[in-house]
Amino acid sequence: MRILLVEDDHILGSSLKKALEKHAYGVDWLRDGQSGLLALESSHFAAAILDINLPQLSGIGVLKGIRHKGDRVPVMLLTALDAVRQKVEGLDEGADDYMVKPFDLDELLARLRALIRRREGRTETIIRCADVEVDPSSMIVLKAGARVHTTAKEFHLLRLLMERNGRYVTKNDIEYALYDADNAVESNTIEVTVYNLRKKLGADLIKSIRGVGYMIER
Repeated sequence: MRILLVEDDHILGSSLKKALEKHAYGVDWLRDGQSGLLALESSHFAAAILDINLPQLSGIGVLKGIRHKGDRVPVMLLTALDAVRQKVEGLDEGADDYMVKPFDLDELLARLRALIRRREGRTETIIRCADVEVDPSSMIVLKAGARVHTTAKEFHLLRLLMERNGRYVTKNDIEYALYDADNAVESNTIEVTVYNLRKKLGADLIKSIRGVGYMIER
């Protein structure tokens, strides 16, 4: 699941990127509003996190640009403590949520998960398919009620397939959703990860069609 982060503060941006990647998101981190707007116009993201005060184009300017074109990607704004007018303007322009700096990373992650759930039409935090359950907040996997250890790569891929249950996900879509430009994907990484998940969760859980992709059905 890919997130766009537009934040020009290096320390904050780096911390957010690491936190998001730790919780199974692929992250595109950009430092100015104009680049952020171009990225949103040319690529698909599960959500966007925009600082309001950005070089070249403000976060609200980015928000106005995409909403004007009908893009309903969930947007979270990062605002300063005293930026009341900007918060009101951002919400009026179509922001879905905002966080006031300084903020707690766990709260930001929880709010982000809520935004994505609403967009996907889900109300529950836990994702269930057959006898497998995934908790994105704690990164815990259960099969028939018993905890199953997964690596970070295995968890990321399992969550993506379960979130898109009933639909095939192509290898290119998986690479785009889970990896960013700074992390090269080895040619057999996805195949090996699927193999390991089948060993742990059952051979029939993940279906594949050569040349199409992978799918989990409820």
